[in-house]
Amino acid sequence: MLSYGDDRSSAGGGQHGETDKHVPEGELFDALSNRRRRYALEALIGTEGIELGDLAEQVAAWELEKEIAAVDSTERKRVYTSLQQSHLPRLDDAGLVRFDKRAGFVEPTPGLAECEVYLDVVRGNDIPWSEYYLGLAALGAALTAAVAVDAYPFVLLPDIAWLAASAVTLLVSAVYHNYYATQSQLGRGDTPVEMNS
Repeated sequence: MLSYGDDRSSAGGGQHGETDKHVPEGELFDALSNRRRRYALEALIGTEGIELGDLAEQVAAWELEKEIAAVDSTERKRVYTSLQQSHLPRLDDAGLVRFDKRAGFVEPTPGLAECEVYLDVVRGNDIPWSEYYLGLAALGAALTAAVAVDAYPFVLLPDIAWLAASAVTLLVSAVYHNYYATQSQLGRGDTPVEMNS
């Protein structure tokens, strides 16, 4: 369960007073299950807030993979309407944003900044990290067994060399995985994580 403070004001269209909000992981993942909502959060992270029209333009530009200036009024309106009527109220209910529908303004909550959301984006022929580490562990176990029974060609090097090779392989994998996960963190770059594939 994720928890964070939620100091919503009553000015935001019937918002709650100051409360301590606990968001179950399922609710958080449900809120993040839609690409348009993820794009909206990407645009909001690190800001004090955004006008709904500007947010709609940015989200439409990312969805259509074009510059903001190239987004026409129909494309902008389609995203604007969907954000206003569906997506932003849902993110507000989840405690991730404050959405003032009357003012047309959206701002991130402190809870959004505290939630470290990583997207495990599996591209093309890549495998998920969990499967990679499972395979690495199986390979390490097989190597340990082969070295323990002095199987050829493992007998050609001392046991400590095989141990060092295993440790270096694990270290390199962990360093790369850490870098990859950091780059896959929501709100980390200029474009959404999903667009960097």
